[in-house]
Amino acid sequence: MSDADATPPTDAESAEPDKSAGRRDWIIGLIAILLLVIGPIVIFTGVRSSVQAANADDPWAEVPTTLPHTDHSQLMTGTYETGSDVTVGCLECHADSGEEMLHSEHWLWENPPVSLPGRDEPVALGKKNSLNNFCLGIQGNEPQCTTCHAGYGWEDADFDFTDETKIDCLICHDQSGQYAKGDSGYPSEASDLAVAAQSVGRPTRSNCNACHSTGGGGNGVKHGDLDLTLNHPNETIDYHMGVLDFQCVDCHQATDHEIPGTSTSVKLIDNNPVSCTDCHDSFPHEDDRLNSHTDRVACETCHIPQYAVKDPTKLWWDWSTAGQDGVSDDPHEYLKIKGSFVYGTNVVPEYYWFDGTAERYLLGDPIDPDGVTILNDPNGDVDDPVAKIYPFKVHRGIQPYDTGYNYFVQPNLVGEEGYWTIFDWDLAMANGAADTGFDYSGEYGFARSDMYWPLEHMVAPANDALQCTACHSDAGRLDWTALGYDADPMDTAGQRTTDGDGR
Repeated sequence: MSDADATPPTDAESAEPDKSAGRRDWIIGLIAILLLVIGPIVIFTGVRSSVQAANADDPWAEVPTTLPHTDHSQLMTGTYETGSDVTVGCLECHADSGEEMLHSEHWLWENPPVSLPGRDEPVALGKKNSLNNFCLGIQGNEPQCTTCHAGYGWEDADFDFTDETKIDCLICHDQSGQYAKGDSGYPSEASDLAVAAQSVGRPTRSNCNACHSTGGGGNGVKHGDLDLTLNHPNETIDYHMGVLDFQCVDCHQATDHEIPGTSTSVKLIDNNPVSCTDCHDSFPHEDDRLNSHTDRVACETCHIPQYAVKDPTKLWWDWSTAGQDGVSDDPHEYLKIKGSFVYGTNVVPEYYWFDGTAERYLLGDPIDPDGVTILNDPNGDVDDPVAKIYPFKVHRGIQPYDTGYNYFVQPNLVGEEGYWTIFDWDLAMANGAADTGFDYSGEYGFARSDMYWPLEHMVAPANDALQCTACHSDAGRLDWTALGYDADPMDTAGQRTTDGDGR
């Protein structure tokens, strides 16, 4: 048909809108709006997934870049007769560091006061004033205990915590390998202070381990997941340190000399934690069945299948047997000044609910001498939505208490009248009670106690993480009933009792 043969539209037809064209325009507009809304979400999700994938391929992605090292060999050229002389030299350039350290936990060994249920007054707790079932306590025993303090001269309760010149910079920053500390935190006589001062740099694992892995009287005594093997570990001891060569400060990233990390042995609140999810996604597995566990099971539970992987850790300490001669020549079994021990290697953790905080026995609290006093009972149970099943080392012991007042006493162990010198428990108890400000009835005995140490280090390679049957089997390592379940929740669809906390 030619154009001439075409019938022109009438006026009515010309006035009627093209409905198909309108629908087409509406659909196009809707698509545009959806793209406008969904596009950024898709792009963001894709970018986030790409970043997560990149982070998975690059374990250093979440670790801040550090400044290049400054060689101090030409900067610290003084004659240093004392540790404080070195500190004065450091403060000439690092003027703010002194003030920062004066407010840090590593200097004060005490945390700010916090209000606790059942306590009339806020409680300020730290290494400075807490009781444990290892070396028992610091007060009156300062010369020995403050060997690891980041300062010089903490000999007694009169130590000046406001004096910047008493700060020990070298304990964390020496890289010469020959610097060491002695009584009251003073440098050992064998330490060459000039060599140490010229070597300073970013703290390494060896700096941190010098104290944190040897606390409680020896290597691996206190923390089951910290010992001197972490100075140069292989992958079977700790993946992050042995394979990736992480330093402690890569995870414990300090701000103004305040180092994050929470130990329930000396801290009441979880206000500055270090967590796996600081670097890892909350749902890191490709298998959704594994990701479904992360709300109630801590990463460490599966990824730290054993602790004290190579060097032994102390599991039992009985002070009541101290003072005897000829018991054993093996220091892992007995020492006259400390009593009897049991150590373990490649130990399977114990598992309890944990929300990151703990109850705390305070000096003066009454005990039941016929039972077990838990000095730092982890908070959490099956009904606590924040708590997760967590791995612990539990250190069990027998320690001295006042049978008249029915409370633990932190005895005086060092010095001319200390138990380690004259082996007189009665005098040690009397002096210890005076050092801590408590009365002593004149009668003493020994009672059971437990301390719980959350496990954070000695992370195994992924292939060595716990498999399903490690927990979900007849021989599984979890006590489901004690944790508050009627049975394995995989078999009972999560049916549970109402009061399980794991103990």
